Amino acid sequence: MSAAPHDDSPIIEVCDLVAGYGETVVLEDITFTVARGERLLICGGSGCGKTTVLRHIIGLARPLAGSVRIEGEDIWAADELTRRHIQRKFGVSFQSGALFGSLTLGENVALPIAEYTTLPATMIASLVRMKLGLVSLDGFQDFMIAELSGGMKKRAALARAIALDPRIVFFDEPSAGLDPVTSVELDELIVQISRSLQMTIVAVSHELASIFTIADRVIMLDGKAKTIIATGRPAELRDTHPDPRVHAFFNRTPLEQVVGQSA
Repeated sequence: MSAAPHDDSPIIEVCDLVAGYGETVVLEDITFTVARGERLLICGGSGCGKTTVLRHIIGLARPLAGSVRIEGEDIWAADELTRRHIQRKFGVSFQSGALFGSLTLGENVALPIAEYTTLPATMIASLVRMKLGLVSLDGFQDFMIAELSGGMKKRAALARAIALDPRIVFFDEPSAGLDPVTSVELDELIVQISRSLQMTIVAVSHELASIFTIADRVIMLDGKAKTIIATGRPAELRDTHPDPRVHAFFNRTPLEQVVGQSA
């Protein structure tokens, strides 16, 4: 196991990643870092490979080539025990929430705490209440998942993702399926929690409102190019990036119109 990295070193390093299924290459030459405490959004059009990158970073899909390092440890070069140790450093909030419908809200949040610690039940219950309080769901511990609204399910998934006080939280389309007002509330909650708990955020999204609310920086993927075509602050990419694909995405403008204007 590698030595602990310096505090100013990147918390995530993705180097020369090649992603695909079988012999089909979906993405290549994917290289980027994430600083500690940064909120990075991976964006791009539908089918560009955003979720594929996320799956490779969190250890759900093995890259065809390249490396993914979390705090200096290569998650794919590690043995199974070390990989599980690395994965304990982060939480994941999936697009669907991935909550267990047969369990109450409190039981869902308690699950990772019970699995990875030896804390007594009373202490776990206190931690569950604390985590639910952070997402304004304290008092709903005994509710079944089916009794929760869409926004409440998203906040519940966030509470479970932060149950073990991870250094990094990954989100897959955090506001997908929510109405505009609820989406804004969730985006602002993510920012608030990342600041108060000093967590690094890596999220996948194609929603411009979420991108501009959450992101310190974005990387943009393109499905045809199969790689990163832009990186920077959202406003900079919207206002000054020369690539018409980037301009079209961040300004909600048809690409043909952007190309026609620049011709």
